[in-house]
Amino acid sequence: MTAPRVLLATRNSHKLGELQRILDAMTPPVALDVVGLADVAPFDEVPESGATFVDNAFIKAREAVARTGLPAIADDSGIAVDALNGMPGVLSARWAGSGRSDEANLQLLLEQLADTPDERLGAGFVCAAVLVLPDGTEHAIERQMRGHLVRAPRGANGFGYDPIFVPDGYDRTSAELSPHEKDAISHRGQALRALAPIIAASLTP
Repeated sequence: MTAPRVLLATRNSHKLGELQRILDAMTPPVALDVVGLADVAPFDEVPESGATFVDNAFIKAREAVARTGLPAIADDSGIAVDALNGMPGVLSARWAGSGRSDEANLQLLLEQLADTPDERLGAGFVCAAVLVLPDGTEHAIERQMRGHLVRAPRGANGFGYDPIFVPDGYDRTSAELSPHEKDAISHRGQALRALAPIIAASLTP
């Protein structure tokens, strides 16, 4: 019997592998064929214009369902800094302007926080993960990895704002953690693990 297909609306092979590992680790394992955008006929992806992470995740998942007819999972994530009232938030990837580098985004954030006392550098990485079915049924989960920012980048294992973010309970930045350590606590991992039982109940007999 062929496993049902589900589309994870991403071209990131690491995200595909992460979701597959989460489904395989469930009891019993969930038999689904997880495919990505590179595995389906190409279509123009719509801009992520939502006001929240959940909005943006739904934009991606709904478009994927409409274009492919497959059940679709999508996520959106970013960093929310307490002293900036939750910004950069959904603008995390383009904080320094469209097309600018991760380094430019990180440096601009540090400049904006230069006069902020260390005790007010609390922040959280936020991820929204959603499931949209062809019949219109929708589910959303949001999770957060809390921590604080440091004033100089450290570590080479991450990307984005990882080099300046220290998760609660650690003395190292996310970019200094091993992939295994980071997977265990990451906002995306938390969100996908919480969504996994819903995926299983929705897509398997």
